[in-house]
Amino acid sequence: MKLSVVMPVYNERETIENIVEKVKEVDIDKEIILVDDGSIDGTREFLTKILVEAPDLKVVFHDKNEGKGAALRTGFMHASGDYVIVQDADLEYDPQDFHKLLKPVIEGKAKVVYGSRFMGKRKRDIYNKGSMHFLHLLANKTLTFLTNVLYGAKLTDMETCYKLIPKNLVESITITSNRFNFEPEITAKILKKGYKIVEVPISYAGRDVHEGKKIGWKDGIVALWTLIKYRFVD
Repeated sequence: MKLSVVMPVYNERETIENIVEKVKEVDIDKEIILVDDGSIDGTREFLTKILVEAPDLKVVFHDKNEGKGAALRTGFMHASGDYVIVQDADLEYDPQDFHKLLKPVIEGKAKVVYGSRFMGKRKRDIYNKGSMHFLHLLANKTLTFLTNVLYGAKLTDMETCYKLIPKNLVESITITSNRFNFEPEITAKILKKGYKIVEVPISYAGRDVHEGKKIGWKDGIVALWTLIKYRFVD
């Protein structure tokens, strides 16, 4: 089974080299697709360079910043694997957790798998060590609760980056969200198609706004509306 790792990138020069190496180190059959979403901090120049030095990577450039959802749509169009997974370009998530997400699929226990930051030992780290800002934690819990109520799910972390989805399922879903509302939209549409989402615990090392985190309170409001909207429309 081949995995397509799709990485949306915007102004991540400080972390991009490190995260690409970490993904490359994961011992699975995979391809890595990077979509630069109009970076202006030197990320674009770095990715242009690695195109020459690492021709095994797929790199696509947006002429201007369009948002995470738009970058993922582009990346999915270039994916050729059996499954796709989203990898943020920072260092909050550990690519070695790909193995954990793939296990239920390989064992035939799941079609769609999410990596939850609120399961297992890491749950205590998030609550007690401040690895997730309180407002982000509150927004996540609210949006996940609403997802469960509206769609009859039993999720603990709807907003997680790590979503392992069959490529043919991704192709069957029309994603219109351009920003971070990609997360609730694709979750809503997966659940409406009748798929059960299985969660596995993953590690997480959160960063704050001053470290480059880009999601804000306005994105939470949009995500809330997105969940409500797609409960009643396609």
